[in-house]
Amino acid sequence: MSGADVVIVGAGHAGAQAALVLRQAGFTGTVTMIGRESEPPYERPPLSKEYFAREKTFDRLYIRPPQFWGEKDVALKLGVEVTAVDPAAKTLTLSDGGTFTYGRLIWATGGDPRQLTCAGADLAGVHAVRTRVDCDQLMGEIDGGVRHIVVIGGGYIGLEAAAVLTKLGCQVTLLEAMPRVLARVAGPELSAFYEKEHRAHGVDLRTGVAVDSLVGEGRVSGVKLADGSVIPADAVIVGIGIVPAVAPLIAAGAAGGNGVEVDEFCRTSLPDIYAVGDCASFACDYAGGLVMRVESVQNANDQAACVAKAICGEAKPYRAFPWFWSNQYDLKLQTAGISAGYEQSVVRGDPEARSFSVAYLKGGRLIAMDCVNAVKDYVQARKLVEAGAVIDPALLADASVPLKDLVPA
Repeated sequence: MSGADVVIVGAGHAGAQAALVLRQAGFTGTVTMIGRESEPPYERPPLSKEYFAREKTFDRLYIRPPQFWGEKDVALKLGVEVTAVDPAAKTLTLSDGGTFTYGRLIWATGGDPRQLTCAGADLAGVHAVRTRVDCDQLMGEIDGGVRHIVVIGGGYIGLEAAAVLTKLGCQVTLLEAMPRVLARVAGPELSAFYEKEHRAHGVDLRTGVAVDSLVGEGRVSGVKLADGSVIPADAVIVGIGIVPAVAPLIAAGAAGGNGVEVDEFCRTSLPDIYAVGDCASFACDYAGGLVMRVESVQNANDQAACVAKAICGEAKPYRAFPWFWSNQYDLKLQTAGISAGYEQSVVRGDPEARSFSVAYLKGGRLIAMDCVNAVKDYVQARKLVEAGAVIDPALLADASVPLKDLVPA
């Protein structure tokens, strides 16, 4: 039976960062990273952006050159999954039938694309955008002549995919069940702006629509809506969120539900087992202590660093500032903070000029800001949110007043 002092399950951003920081912090024990894909760690966000648009080749997506991991004495065990965890014996069961022991375990598996449950969801031509294989399959179909594509889901993944597909000359229909796109993560002002932008670029964007089923013989040929109408489709992209990949940990007794629960040091309820990134549920300081998962590269990297430093004897509570971004067309959206539970929103600047911000207030305090093509606002918003600044909404709305003038001394 083989094993390592630290085993990292998951070879995405969080897993890679954990291994990097362990070595940077002077950890000299053995480290093994286990990943279900055959590729060494690579960046995920560009999959639905630059890689999908053919603006970046895959070799430019590696987090580090493939040979780097061997040079840092980090063993990669790829193309295999952990199917069971025995926390008492500190043993992992693998999908290839093998077993692996650990001293300490870092669970960094992220999540799997949430799938449709309706009839036809398993037809050929139905895609997610989560891995290189996902994107390569869809890109191959487009190269083969697929042009009419229905995107189900109006979150960031769906909107980014729609933007790229439009650029590639495809006819895109985007369906969102909620009354507006980005309903779970942003205010109505930002939703309205992006809906208008996508429609202006030729996307047939429909909100408040329910999918009944996917139709086709062997391969998808259309999407049937609840009203009985059918939208023709050569292919379908499903972007309706992820399901945290934590089943083995929960089966082993870890506390959790929507992800695996961790404390302020990213420790699970099981001894010597940590969880980081998209699969970890924690009380977020920047969301008023709300227990939640934060799906971002920032969170994955910072939680991984928190755990690696704790293993090296530098334990500090996780308090990293949350930030996000999205690229669609020539629009760069940068978000500082988390707007969950906001009580008031304030638009700063003119959306018609395609450079503006939306500020979110709770109890008079600035808790988050969405900035579209407004880098200066974003930089200063981070400082204001971190400071818990209480700001007059009229000042926030006045774009002639630089945000830097509102930062507390």
